[in-house]
Amino acid sequence: MISRRGFSAAILSVLAASSLTPAFAQTPAGLVPHRAVYNLELAEASERSGISNMFGRMVYEFTGSACAGWRVNFRFVTQLDSGGEKKTTDQQSSTFEDPKSGRFEFESRTYNEDRLEKEVNGFAERNPEGIAVDITSPEEKQVDLANARFPTQHTLDVLNIAAKGQHFYEARIFDGSDDGDKTLATSTVVGSPVATEADAKDLKAIGALKDEKAWPVTIAYFDDGKMSDALPNYRMSFKLYPNGVSRDLTMDYGDFVLKGSLVKLDMLPGETCKSK
Repeated sequence: MISRRGFSAAILSVLAASSLTPAFAQTPAGLVPHRAVYNLELAEASERSGISNMFGRMVYEFTGSACAGWRVNFRFVTQLDSGGEKKTTDQQSSTFEDPKSGRFEFESRTYNEDRLEKEVNGFAERNPEGIAVDITSPEEKQVDLANARFPTQHTLDVLNIAAKGQHFYEARIFDGSDDGDKTLATSTVVGSPVATEADAKDLKAIGALKDEKAWPVTIAYFDDGKMSDALPNYRMSFKLYPNGVSRDLTMDYGDFVLKGSLVKLDMLPGETCKSK
């Protein structure tokens, strides 16, 4: 539910199934293990962007639990047409977030035309002063950052304020994106719950959730410390259900906008945290 390697920054937990039964094993945090596939297409692009067409596919896999930790595997493949020149980019990432120890592990790879262009690996640990980041690749580096929320923590924060009927939330996040050495400031706006559109493209994919209401959510991402006097780096909008499901994605990067439509979801094995 992220920038999660740029495009996935605010993609929150996604769920789809033909019904919502106990067999789907929601975690105690209310997030359900799943694999979601989105088709992406260009909604608009300015002349300055130089983009004539862009499309792709995104796969988002969420597993784990509040007691065992959460893992997100993400892949985003796009084909960009700019001035008659076509370019294929493949972004892959994997993160692990342990709410008990305050540890966050991240690794990412970016391929252009099947050639590895960038790889970043490392981990972050929360301490009394903030977050200590150890980057292990492409070269070893240690960075101390201000305290921040990790991605799944941020997802749960948004769900919590939405459930309380609150509409605004600001937070600093760390997700290991880009070079893994900085935090981002976020500003979240939550609207009143709305029903699923009768003509929604993903009506079949969302299954039983078609009869449920969802919150319209928009999250803007800024360079840390610049939220008050700058435009966001990018903005994500989506519909968010109480159990963490999100759909109807819009990714606004200023010069161009992508729309994401849910086309396939698979429920994955879950686990229940046992009290001692």
